[in-house]
Amino acid sequence: MVEARWNGALIARSDDTVVVEGNHYFPAEAVDAALLRPSDTTSICPWKGVAHYHSLSVDGADNIDAAWYYPDPKPEAAAIRDRIAFWKGVTVG
Repeated sequence: MVEARWNGALIARSDDTVVVEGNHYFPAEAVDAALLRPSDTTSICPWKGVAHYHSLSVDGADNIDAAWYYPDPKPEAAAIRDRIAFWKGVTVG
């Protein structure tokens, strides 16, 4: 079982993560959506496509753009469709 935690809160938990480039991508349904906030940030990966971001909000603290996902990944990255990964101090393990 893999968990993602930040600021004392359990953000995600699953035994079905996909690891790409050292990052665990959690199924969207394994992530506590109440802790996610929309973000307008995007970035481009040459082989995965366009990443979109969420910020985390836990107990009044915000972690801007700490979660990312690929809503329409390139074919080579199809395994991470509908999955969310974390960084910026989020502990995953």
